[in-house]
Amino acid sequence: MIKKNLLFKAPNGLHARPAGELVKTVKSFEGTTVTLSTAAKSVKASGILSVLSLGVKAGTELEITADGDREQEALDAVVSLLESISE
Repeated sequence: MIKKNLLFKAPNGLHARPAGELVKTVKSFEGTTVTLSTAAKSVKASGILSVLSLGVKAGTELEITADGDREQEALDAVVSLLESISE
C-alpha cells in the first residue's frame, strides 16, 4: 500500500465531469484499490457517487491510497489527473 497527499487546487472543485474521469481511470487498474480521503471522510474511488460525496473543493487536502498489483501506476495516474483539473 502506498499513499500520497495532495492539495486540490481546481477552482470549481471535484465536480461530476472530472469525478467521472477519475473513476474511469481508477477502474482501468483492475486488481488495485484506490481510496480518497479528506479530513472528514474516506471512500473508494471506484464509484462516482462515492467520489462526489467527499465534497472536494479548492484547498481540500486529499490523501490518495493505492493498494494492489499496479498500485504505483494507479497512484501516479490519479495524482496526475487530479493535478491537471483546471475547471
